[in-house]
Amino acid sequence: MTQTSLAPWPVIAQPMRGAPIEALQHLLRHHGSGITADGIFGPKTDAAVKAFQQSHGLVVDGKAGPQTWPKLIVTVRRNDHGEAVRGAQVLCVDVTVDGIFGPNTEAGVKAMQGFLHIAVDGIVGPVTWQALVANGD
Repeated sequence: MTQTSLAPWPVIAQPMRGAPIEALQHLLRHHGSGITADGIFGPKTDAAVKAFQQSHGLVVDGKAGPQTWPKLIVTVRRNDHGEAVRGAQVLCVDVTVDGIFGPNTEAGVKAMQGFLHIAVDGIVGPVTWQALVANGD
């Protein structure tokens, strides 16, 4: 799979639930939202997505899709920490969600990159985010 054959960014909205929603919530928290990252796309997540969309000049529809995701994601790599790291960790298998991008998270990211047939570099950048989110549930 090359970057041009990546699955498109999924559109997620109420009342969905699962790992991509939890990753979305961690990313929203990274950008200053006070929502809980519980993996449930409810009214508070909808309001947080709308606020993010409004503040970034996007169509305000409460749906995280191909216009919203690229503005929301943050590249994370070894030695990073925080909510964006938690978002990436939620989408990897056998990775502890602790917000610390250490060697175990890096190994988990590399494993997922190999599984998803994208460049294996241990960095969660735009291509890796898109592949992880699209593969999420």
